Amino acid sequence: MKKTILTSVLIIAATSALAAPGMSGQWKIHNNIAGNESDQVCTFTQKGKELTGSCKSGQSDGQVTGTIDDKKLTWQYVTDYNGSPLTLIYTATVDDAGGISGTVEVEPFGVTGEFTAAPSKTEEPSTAAPGTRN
Repeated sequence: MKKTILTSVLIIAATSALAAPGMSGQWKIHNNIAGNESDQVCTFTQKGKELTGSCKSGQSDGQVTGTIDDKKLTWQYVTDYNGSPLTLIYTATVDDAGGISGTVEVEPFGVTGEFTAAPSKTEEPSTAAPGTRN
């Protein structure tokens, strides 16, 4: 009986940890909006259910505000396109592998598209001498 209860508690704890993924870090975002594909890098900081950070698109940086609730994620930021402000609004789901996918809306134009995101793998500079392995 005690073993069953302990097992149940561990399963619930593990499931809870998976349901609230950590989003802090750098993410590579691939957008497909009205047939126009683009890539950007966003850096997120998660504190509880609050998401902040920045996204760099072309020459413009936007400050991110958003929320995460279970595996549902939303964020938005304002960027500049040819001198006009645009608000990009992302609505997503985190998959079991830790990737993100969903829709993106561009306001004030009401144009929508899809996007995918994955943690950005930044490579550490090698400390080995040239021609040797770490």
